[in-house]
Amino acid sequence: MQIKGRVWKFGNNVDTDVIIPARYLNTSDPAELAQHCMEDIDGGFAAKVQPGDIIVAGDNFGCGSSREHAPIAIKAAGVSCVIAKSFARIFYRNAINIGLPILESPEASEGISENDEVEVVLDKGLICDITTGCKYTAQEFPPFMQDLIAAGGLINYVKAEAVKAED
Repeated sequence: MQIKGRVWKFGNNVDTDVIIPARYLNTSDPAELAQHCMEDIDGGFAAKVQPGDIIVAGDNFGCGSSREHAPIAIKAAGVSCVIAKSFARIFYRNAINIGLPILESPEASEGISENDEVEVVLDKGLICDITTGCKYTAQEFPPFMQDLIAAGGLINYVKAEAVKAED
């Protein structure tokens, strides 16, 4: 699976409260959550992000509470992938569960700049900064996780497997 998009750059310790502020947790509607994505760290993000864009961040992205709303808001806003030095473990799992690709790459996190155009090959863990020509690596997704992401998340994957089992 290949992803290509423009980069939004964030720093270290971007927590779930700035990804989707708690005041908006009275809904689980992805479209509504998307309207407030990153609002407390970049007030214009939700209005300017384009489908396919990529977030690049520093250490400990997605720290804080374990709410699934955070990766849902990011995905619903149109972000196709998040690259960071490291992720909070619960965010990492929640992102995979909802079908949001995330890659850990300290080198890419440091080398890629805001507004760069980046291409990611998930099954190979390759990250290419088209703007600068620099290439980075991350651990590729195992086939099962690739299947989860391709299906749009764990629930869709399980539904598809159940249909296969009935046939």
